[in-house]
Amino acid sequence: MQAILRPRVHVSTDGSGVVGHAGARLLADLADATGLTAAYSTALRSLRPRGTGHDPGRIITDLAVMLADGGETITDLAVLRDQAEVFGPVASTPTAWRLLADVAERALSSLRSARAQAREAAWLQAAEHSESIPAVRAAGRVLPGLVLDLDATLVTCHSEKEQAAPTYKGGFGYHPLLCFLANTGEAMSGRLRPGNAGANTASDHITVLDQALAQIPDAHRHGTDILVRTDSAGSSKAFLTHVRDVRKRGIRTSFSVGYAITEPVRRAVRAIPDRLWHPALDQDGTMRDGAEIAELTGIVDLNGYPAAPASSCAASAAPGAQLSLFDQDEGLRHQVFLTDTPYSGGGSAQFLEVRHRGHATVEDHIRCGKTTGFGRFPSRDFGINAVWLELSLTAIDLLAWTRILLLDGELAAAEPKKLRYRLLHVAARLTRGGRRLRLRISVTWPWRHELATAFRRLAALPRPVG
Repeated sequence: MQAILRPRVHVSTDGSGVVGHAGARLLADLADATGLTAAYSTALRSLRPRGTGHDPGRIITDLAVMLADGGETITDLAVLRDQAEVFGPVASTPTAWRLLADVAERALSSLRSARAQAREAAWLQAAEHSESIPAVRAAGRVLPGLVLDLDATLVTCHSEKEQAAPTYKGGFGYHPLLCFLANTGEAMSGRLRPGNAGANTASDHITVLDQALAQIPDAHRHGTDILVRTDSAGSSKAFLTHVRDVRKRGIRTSFSVGYAITEPVRRAVRAIPDRLWHPALDQDGTMRDGAEIAELTGIVDLNGYPAAPASSCAASAAPGAQLSLFDQDEGLRHQVFLTDTPYSGGGSAQFLEVRHRGHATVEDHIRCGKTTGFGRFPSRDFGINAVWLELSLTAIDLLAWTRILLLDGELAAAEPKKLRYRLLHVAARLTRGGRRLRLRISVTWPWRHELATAFRRLAALPRPVG
């Protein structure tokens, strides 16, 4: 059978009027529409010498757009810079480097405040279109309010960088601690730390949580239930006490955190009668095969923890999972968590366990975040890398706001890789006519209608005052 040959092509570099990554203009315009660019400009006004040159806020926004589009290094700004007809004037690589070096800790705090201001605008724009913040679900039920997931991750550094250090897994690099909003996938806060930073450092958890709470608009931060979930690294007494103390500021926080299986916990698990074990649930509310849940409150000593926490133990059959020596006694994987949600307000131990198990989704957010900036850091300087992490969080937010405000159906739940492949990296042709610059998407592109609809919705968004 004769092979079907592709059409023969001749390649040249003399094209004009052709644009790559045309969909990334959507991200740049969304940054303007939410007031992010303007807020960054205000925050960094002092870094613009005598009002000349590139606006620092615009440079920071362009870097965030580049990261959201899949760029990995500062030199990737060339994708935007070399298409000035679409993206406007974009700073050179040396100019971007100088700006990152100039952003001190004080300015980094200002960047966080600017991002919070833009988030408030984005949430108000969603409300204008009757699109409330999505609810998190567990066991087939809607969880009230917001859910914050904290988790740390390891980022390998392949060259000497300031404060990079050996990690507990035998690697070398950084160990950032991050917080994501489970409702939307937004990146609320992050703290860059040396590779040898402790996973359960209470002070870091407190800092990241407080920064995350500051990102939530006032209308939602006060009067809304906010559940804080972590793995066992967040089960320190100091951190859980802080979660409870936040309530004194009028913020209704509660916690659901993993708990280390110590010898006293093992003895308690073995002592639980069979009649006190109950079937566990799956995320859709159906029975989970081979898994049971039992209540440990009153059996395990929780002296020193915040008043009246509940504790539960989930023992689940986990084919293929790595089991500890204790787990291998029964061939079951045991997990323990603590929560201060009362039964009267939160349901049974079965529901609370499946609600806590939803914390695992933070691993997906971290995996996607590593393709959106914080999977690699550009500088030997720790301060510059801390700013890079903040820009990565901004890029993640831009993608989340794109899904919430501009997209429907499958794309409204798509990960960055799919958004880039289908929308952001599309090619287009530039034409002029009737005093308009037109970005013409190919008539055969499979997702042309979704992209055009997103641009129309973006144009219709109400703009922040001022």
